[in-house]
Amino acid sequence: MENKNNDKFNLFVSSYLSNLGDCFSEEKISQIFELAKSLKDAWKNGNRIFLCGNGGSAGNAIHIANDFIYGSGACGSGPKLPGLRVTALPANPAILTCLGNDTGFENIFAHQVNVQSDKDDILIALSGSGNSINIVKALEIANLKGLKTFAILAFDGGKCINIAKHPIHFETNDMQIAEDLQLIIGHLCMQWLSLNKN
Repeated sequence: MENKNNDKFNLFVSSYLSNLGDCFSEEKISQIFELAKSLKDAWKNGNRIFLCGNGGSAGNAIHIANDFIYGSGACGSGPKLPGLRVTALPANPAILTCLGNDTGFENIFAHQVNVQSDKDDILIALSGSGNSINIVKALEIANLKGLKTFAILAFDGGKCINIAKHPIHFETNDMQIAEDLQLIIGHLCMQWLSLNKN
């Protein structure tokens, strides 16, 4: 019985990893490279990077911010450098609860972008559905302010696929794979930056 369960689990794992790997077409890799290049330009020019997301995507935004703030400069070849100027917009519960209570949950990211960002900064929105109103509004205000807007999306891309200037859309209906993809893209960019500091 245990061997039968092991076989089922092995098949499940194989299917999951195959579905994850199938997401990375040449087109998607090219889009990820566009993000990586924009991050390098922001690093060189002192522009800021903002990340936002809800739920697991909020956790990923905080994780990726940590990698960019420290890992990009400290890891890889060459000298240790200060990392990128990154803010994970879901990270401060005092700000989130203040804005959610006083202005509405739909404004918790847009208000922060409006206050903190400047033209040519970068917003990276992480969303499975692409329809979360707080993500939509953050992208809209970022576009108005002249930020470079990226969105890492799944399912059908939702509203955000047409709002972000640079959508990276994976046609998967699996939320866990969607969240895996967010972190993989973050890690790809972080390691590429750490190897291309000059």
